[in-house]
Amino acid sequence: MRIPFAASERASLGVEWEIELVDTETRELRSGASEILAEICPPDAAEHPKAKHELLESTVEVITGVCATVAEAKEDLAGTVREVRKAAANLNLGLMCSGTHPFTDWTTQQVSPNPRYHALVEAMQWLARRLQIFGVHVHVGVRSPEKVIPIVNALTEYIPHLLALSSSSPYWIGTDTGLASARSKVFESLPTAGLPYQLSGWDEFESYMHTLISTRTIQSIREVWWDIRPHPDFGTVELRICDGVPTFDEIGAIAALSQCLVERLDRDLDRGYTLPVPTSWVVRENKWRAARYGLAAEVIVDDRGNVVPMKHAILDVVEDLMPTARRLDCADELADVERIVALGSSAQRQRAVAAAHDGDLTKVVDALQAEFRDGLAR
Repeated sequence: MRIPFAASERASLGVEWEIELVDTETRELRSGASEILAEICPPDAAEHPKAKHELLESTVEVITGVCATVAEAKEDLAGTVREVRKAAANLNLGLMCSGTHPFTDWTTQQVSPNPRYHALVEAMQWLARRLQIFGVHVHVGVRSPEKVIPIVNALTEYIPHLLALSSSSPYWIGTDTGLASARSKVFESLPTAGLPYQLSGWDEFESYMHTLISTRTIQSIREVWWDIRPHPDFGTVELRICDGVPTFDEIGAIAALSQCLVERLDRDLDRGYTLPVPTSWVVRENKWRAARYGLAAEVIVDDRGNVVPMKHAILDVVEDLMPTARRLDCADELADVERIVALGSSAQRQRAVAAAHDGDLTKVVDALQAEFRDGLAR
């Protein structure tokens, strides 16, 4: 099975942001995506080019076009968010983003009208029906399929860093899960989600996808939801590991970190280097540590079991990538990673709000909406 790879301009960028629609009175998730998307759709178009349905009617996904810089991607998202916010206000809906809603019960939610989502629910049943989760996906352009699989393999080392930095789902249906990212554990229950397989190259990727499709495990390669995956239609590496984050500041930081990592690995390949393939058990254990403890985790750094604090590991990566960030004109956004580490992840901030209000999770929703509107505190 041949899978064409639509090569992209090197280090080009695209971002997808799944936004929650919340009732301004109850703070529960509430349906409204269809009405919002109908209202903001251009009159001469069948659908909005940069806003679309997700699985649930209480979600609108906003997406960028192909961008050259992180600043351009943030501005692209901001324009669409302004449209969505105005239409949502007409329905008494507010906007926020977090990996999970703090207390809405997933059994109350309506699936979007897209037939693809109903087919997913039919195939996956309970696993799909409970996917009341929200994420951020970052696409970074790669010019050739020969580079994609080595880059995906090498990027798995940074899955825990990205997950800890974005962790924003400590609550599930009104209960503190004890995790920093409950979303990551809910999502990886799908049979084709979670950590990517460490493949030898594009030929093995094509063979794997042929097996899945020919055995009717999936209908298209879009149904393989790895934490990091090739996206042949866009010509990108897609980083899907991150929880949904509530601020443009965090969007910019995650996009900058993702873009710089892919660019550095791409350049290493051009220099003739063989990219490292992290040991699978270390990657798996580190992902669990990030999901459980977030920025408070200790991350394993070698096969001998040596560990360092997650915060230190993230800041070391940022320092290492700063020359790349300056070349890509995203040094300011990459520096925002340090702000997040200093202020705490969204999961930590949510818990602080709950503790300050005797466990009242409506106050957490209010804080998430405020951050979505105003950004990270300075």
